[in-house]
Amino acid sequence: MLIRPYASGDVDATIKIFLRSIREVSSKDYSAAQIEAWAKVEDRSLWAERRISRPAWIAEIAGKPVGFSDLTNDGCLDMMFVHPEFQRVGVATRLLRRVEEEALRLVCGRIYTEASRTARPFFERKGFRVITRQIVEKRGQRLENFLMEKLYV
Repeated sequence: MLIRPYASGDVDATIKIFLRSIREVSSKDYSAAQIEAWAKVEDRSLWAERRISRPAWIAEIAGKPVGFSDLTNDGCLDMMFVHPEFQRVGVATRLLRRVEEEALRLVCGRIYTEASRTARPFFERKGFRVITRQIVEKRGQRLENFLMEKLYV
């Protein structure tokens, strides 16, 4: 497995991973209506701009993108998604390790994320704690997620 920096040519691969992950993995934790509201990318150029504007990484296996993640300068792990066919083989763990290395380089005292019901157990196993339960609205649907953090002091 290779973890490499995100490049502008990765936009379509990351969108595909995002959509498939939500539709095929998170669908066990959210209703069909919630998945339909969440699994949309309405502005491809805005998506691309967000990924390229911050440290972001692609996980590849045999040259194929299978996951991605990013980190904002204030320590927010905004996105981490893994292709459904590559769940539970260490992709998210390797991506998180890269995110943590970058957070330490940026001298972030913590990494925080808004974890879905699906992602919460992974982050708890990696030392994150729930700060609060949240309800967010996406296209008229209310979805539960969890503000979580891991301190580095």
